[in-house]
Amino acid sequence: MDNPKAKFMDPTRILTVANMISLLRAFMAIPIIYFLQNENWNIAFVLIMLAILSDTLDGYFARRAHEITHFGKWLDPIADFVVILAVASYLVVEGLFPAWFYWFFLGRYVAIALPAIYYLNSRDFILQSNWYGKWAAGISTLSIVLHIFPIAQLSWLPIFTLYIATGLLTISYLKYLQSFSKVSKQT
Repeated sequence: MDNPKAKFMDPTRILTVANMISLLRAFMAIPIIYFLQNENWNIAFVLIMLAILSDTLDGYFARRAHEITHFGKWLDPIADFVVILAVASYLVVEGLFPAWFYWFFLGRYVAIALPAIYYLNSRDFILQSNWYGKWAAGISTLSIVLHIFPIAQLSWLPIFTLYIATGLLTISYLKYLQSFSKVSKQT
């Protein structure tokens, strides 16, 4: 007889509460941009806050329900990437956000995703997000929020947070390179 608990805790599962929360976060980019474009700032702000909260909730549910899955390890940072990049894209087009960060963010992601996919296929290596990347995503989001909703007395804060995010993203990238180096040396 199959053990239902073993199947429930199987890391190859896809349909989990945490993974559904991550997937919903990725799709939240569409209404966020819609409400920004229509200058409905209150709804846009609430949706951005829900996206931020969902990033915390998916991890909480995954750990609490013992449903940390291989798919979730991929989906969570992809959902973060989709929301951040989509909103940043809109803001860059509108002239409200620095294009250099957009291109840096996109380039870094591609530089991580390509070897991660290669090692997944060749070595069954599941890349996990690192602490620096999690903080960088959070601070990138904070910077985007500050670019959308600036605080007059703290006009320096949006760009300052962007520089902090850039530093953390760089450190995170170097950590990923270390992981790739270790995997490439395994036989």
